[in-house]
Amino acid sequence: MAEPQIPKRAATIILCRPSTSTGFEVFLIRRPEGMAFLGGMHCFPGGTVTKDDYSAAMPECIRGLTGGQARKIMGAHFTPQQALGFWIGGIRELFEETGVLLAASKTGQPMTLSSERHSRLIDQRSRLLAKSLKFEALLANEGLYCDLERLAYFSQWQTPAHVATRFDTRFFLATLPENQSPQATSPEVADSVWLTPDRALQLFETNELPMIFPTFAALRTLADFDSLKAVVKAFFNRAGD
Repeated sequence: MAEPQIPKRAATIILCRPSTSTGFEVFLIRRPEGMAFLGGMHCFPGGTVTKDDYSAAMPECIRGLTGGQARKIMGAHFTPQQALGFWIGGIRELFEETGVLLAASKTGQPMTLSSERHSRLIDQRSRLLAKSLKFEALLANEGLYCDLERLAYFSQWQTPAHVATRFDTRFFLATLPENQSPQATSPEVADSVWLTPDRALQLFETNELPMIFPTFAALRTLADFDSLKAVVKAFFNRAGD
């Protein structure tokens, strides 16, 4: 019998915003049919955590969370830098797939998005996707820092041992920055939709929104909250607990 594959580290971001009517919505993407993993499925933005996400240079590019705090949440089998890599990888993947960048100045001021910066970020995102620019260089170019305070740890899911492609995925919550909107499509996003958790579950039940169980479970948990304010109160500001 073949040995189980060691799962790759991954991070997923559940992006939330207030609903125009009542409650709140989450941003769901659909993977292209041809993708080897999750092809045709709805999920949240995210992907593999790379070595660059926990390189020696990255702690200089972040704010809002220490390596010790991250390790306390992720587990002692990770180094502080490796633990921080889940947060950084999640923010990078969210930017690559949707164009939403959770960043701030060194003092914690939210990123301002002038038309000039918006144009620069479009160009640098293309270079990031082409692997001709590293995320740390993009942040340095803009004088920005990964704002880890904008993420709240939510859950962990690991692919079963019998599956060939395995991931150890950490789910995070984030609220959509006021001055940003996610792109509807990208190379790894066939289409996307904002839905309340209840509505997403309804569409899943009628086979209109295919998803794997971890996505369903996250939506089921969030459906118990009647407002974004209640979600924030329940999950944020817990890094030092």
